[in-house]
Amino acid sequence: MTTVTLEVPDDLAVKFKIDPARLPALIREVLEARLTRPTTTSTSAERSIPVHHEMLEFLTSGPTPEQLFDFKISSSTQQRLEELLDRNREENLTQDERTELETYLQFSHLLTRLKARARSGHAFPA
Repeated sequence: MTTVTLEVPDDLAVKFKIDPARLPALIREVLEARLTRPTTTSTSAERSIPVHHEMLEFLTSGPTPEQLFDFKISSSTQQRLEELLDRNREENLTQDERTELETYLQFSHLLTRLKARARSGHAFPA
């Protein structure tokens, strides 16, 4: 087994209400999820995807369970998602647009999982 030392600022740990005993399981889950996805290099186009910025801003704000349940992407981001879905149905997406749509789907999946955990009363797996 490989040992990794990870320092998390106290203010960040408090925001996410992370029990230090649960950190190894959380890190393992994140790494396993990342390793099961196709490997891609984050491009400047991907970093500029509206939902990418919105979700990171929201998640790093330390949302409460109620805020997780109520979270909605902005209307402009929702409109962009609908455009991509329309173009996808027409099979007319560029590679950058395909990457953008995949990013939306990944964040949607993440948010669904976070909401499920919040409903069950467990922020992170034991």
